[in-house]
Amino acid sequence: MTKNGTLRLNSMAEYDALRNRSKFARPRPRPEPGKMNKTEAAYANLLELRKKAGAIKSWRFEPMKFRLADKTYYTPDFMVTFTDRIEFHEVKGFWEDDARVKIKVVAEMFPEFLFVAVKKDKGEYQVEFFNL
Repeated sequence: MTKNGTLRLNSMAEYDALRNRSKFARPRPRPEPGKMNKTEAAYANLLELRKKAGAIKSWRFEPMKFRLADKTYYTPDFMVTFTDRIEFHEVKGFWEDDARVKIKVVAEMFPEFLFVAVKKDKGEYQVEFFNL
């Protein structure tokens, strides 16, 4: 450590070793496109029950991408089709700041669709509508 409090590293190997010890330095793993996490799979089961009960017409997982800006896209988790409308549902266990911004932007850009955030908390689903 230098006098001003900075850490001097002699090699990239030292940097990598230090970085790998810090839980804050590791980026969150990116989800594999087209593959559901546990929260999404549980919500898909709920949607399937709603479909069998006749409450919804159909649902699809990650059916499309919305272009928000250059090199910036939003992929909703679910497209839910009713007899009179289409909704896009975003399912989260935890909200990252960029995800909340993206769903707000897409809701403003595409007012013809309803965008819904679904958060599972302690076994219950909390719903937030973005352009109702």
